Amino acid sequence: MPSLLRTDKEITQIYNRHVDTVYYVCYSFMKNKPETEDMVQETFLRLITSGKTFENERHEKAWLIVTASNLCKDSLRKWWRRNENIDDHYELAGEEDMDNPVLEAILSLPQEYKTVVYMYYYEGYSTAEIARHLQCPHATVRTRLARARKMLKILLGGESDEQTVRSRSL
Repeated sequence: MPSLLRTDKEITQIYNRHVDTVYYVCYSFMKNKPETEDMVQETFLRLITSGKTFENERHEKAWLIVTASNLCKDSLRKWWRRNENIDDHYELAGEEDMDNPVLEAILSLPQEYKTVVYMYYYEGYSTAEIARHLQCPHATVRTRLARARKMLKILLGGESDEQTVRSRSL
């Protein structure tokens, strides 16, 4: 069992600094408040029991984002989730959450794109930093961002590249 190296005060400070970020990451995967809150709690429990030391606050935040993403992905992979009807969960989402078309579009992206979009656009990480934290090639992060942008453009009513090319040639 890992030792608990942090004091209550340190945990409270880390929690207060990053709870909103972790919540947004978890919500982008879980899409409802009750399960999001469970994943936020699980993320901070992992922090408490990990004994992980961080270089700085950016490293701390990145670790929490990646951990939260991984916990949500694991939860969504469980066998019992595969057999659920999405309509059963629609009522769980708050009405205020369903009024933002950009948020809805981001939430509809495939899982591998959500984390990179969030880390890049909402948290300001560079593609190199994201690649390091996700332990994947830098080119993979750039490709995921490019594909996510194309999907979001289409979902939000913009022209796709093919449509742009056609309209310019007319």
